[in-house]
Parts: sequence; C-alpha cells; structure tokens
Amino acid sequence: MTNTAPPPAHPTAWTGMVPVDDTALAATDTGGPGLPVLYLNGQFATQGYWRRVIAELGPRWRHITYDERARGRRSKRSADYSFEAAVRDVDAVLAARGVDRALLVGWSYGAFVAAHRASRHPGRTVGTVLVEGAQPYDWLTDDLERRIRRQFRLWGPVMALLRPTGLTPRMTPGQMADCNVELGLVARELGPVLDALTVPTRYVVASGTSLGSRGDEQEVIRASLPALAERNPYVEVGAKVAANHDTILKKDFRAVADAVRAVAALDRPGTGH
Repeated sequence: MTNTAPPPAHPTAWTGMVPVDDTALAATDTGGPGLPVLYLNGQFATQGYWRRVIAELGPRWRHITYDERARGRRSKRSADYSFEAAVRDVDAVLAARGVDRALLVGWSYGAFVAAHRASRHPGRTVGTVLVEGAQPYDWLTDDLERRIRRQFRLWGPVMALLRPTGLTPRMTPGQMADCNVELGLVARELGPVLDALTVPTRYVVASGTSLGSRGDEQEVIRASLPALAERNPYVEVGAKVAANHDTILKKDFRAVADAVRAVAALDRPGTGH
C-alpha cells in the first residue's frame, strides 16, 4: 500500500510510492538517524544497482533510492521523460521522505541530475559523488545522434521482452533515444553548471568503453575533468578505477563508498559548502 503520510523525525525503513506530476515513483528509505544519501540511477537503470555501495557503507547512513519514471517494475509511466522532470523528481522524493539536506550520489545519467540539483540548491545539498557522468564535454554530433536512434530501434524488440523483469523501461525506443539525445544537449551546456558548484564534489571515473561507445570516445570525455577541478576548488577527481562505465557499481563499489565518506567528512551544516 502506498504511504504518503509525512515521515517521523527518524523514520523506520519504508518502501512505497511517491506521487509526482502525472506519475508515481517506487522508492525505498532505510530510515534511521544517519546522514541521508540519495542515489540517482543511470538513465535506464534501477535502484537495485546500488545494493553493493549501500552494503559497503552500512547501516550508519540513511539510504534513499528510487526508480525513475517508467523504470523498474513499479514506477509509473509519464507524459514527461525530460531531464528537467528528472531533476524535479529529486525534490519530490526528498520532500516525501521529510529530508531537507542530502548527499547526492549519481551514476551516469544520475550524475548529471545530481550536478544540476546541487548547483541549484547548494544549501540543501551536503555534497555530490558523481560516478562516471556529468563530464563537461560536448559529445553529441549528428553522426552520434543517428547512431543512438538506430541502436534503440534495433534494441527495441529485445528490450520489450525484458520489460516485465524491470530490467528495461516501459518506454518506446523513440522515447529512450530522445532521452539519450537530450542528455547530449545537457552535457553541451554543463560547464557553467559545474563551475557554479559550491558543495564538496567527488568524481569516480571508470576506464575503457561503455555500451554503445566506440574506441576512445569515453576516455576523451573523461579527459575534460582535470581542467574543471583546477577551476573549481570544490571539485576533485577522487578515483579512477579499472572497471568500465557499465560495471563500475558492481566491480568498484568500494571506491564509490569511499567517495561518499570523503564528501560527508567535509560537510559543514548551515553553510551550503
């Protein structure tokens, strides 16, 4: 049963649905008095991807996860799968759980969402851990857009078969391609957003390729980070690990957990820094 009542000061573990706009998101909150950590998924991933990071950090933290619109088994479909909707969903989930300040951890697409939300609301953000995403690099070309749209058309039949498992979103190939292309436009304008960050921010960077990438495309994108760290003293590249983009939360979850601990140690409540 969905529970939308305001949570107590130190809530117990909770699983339910969070209403937002024309949809509802499946969410989980481990509860307790620990520092709230909100995990933001990859573009078509689910909250289960974070289980190793959460286990590594343990019960002294308050872990909050959710599945984005039409992702997972229970989050509902929507008329709006835009990036701005994804940023709004962060506030909806935190408000539903009675959390004012949280540490944001985002992987891939979720890293972009975390960076935008932290830039807009530094006073409500403990800090950010950006895992294999939110690099200030303009990677979207006409050729790549065509490749993205072709790939999702080809993957469409298989992804449709997997939908009942929750492993693929309940979205059309066109909607998924649109989200991917829009992310390229977001990346194109990301530099000023990252330069404006005033909360502790740690990147955890993978190696090699990702699903759909070719050659050294990913490494070229990652190479944009040192200049960002030089410009903004709040930003640091915390670790570069051996896993690739798609396996980093499985193989190098300890590096992600270490970055969470490092960012939390820098928290100065009430300053927004």
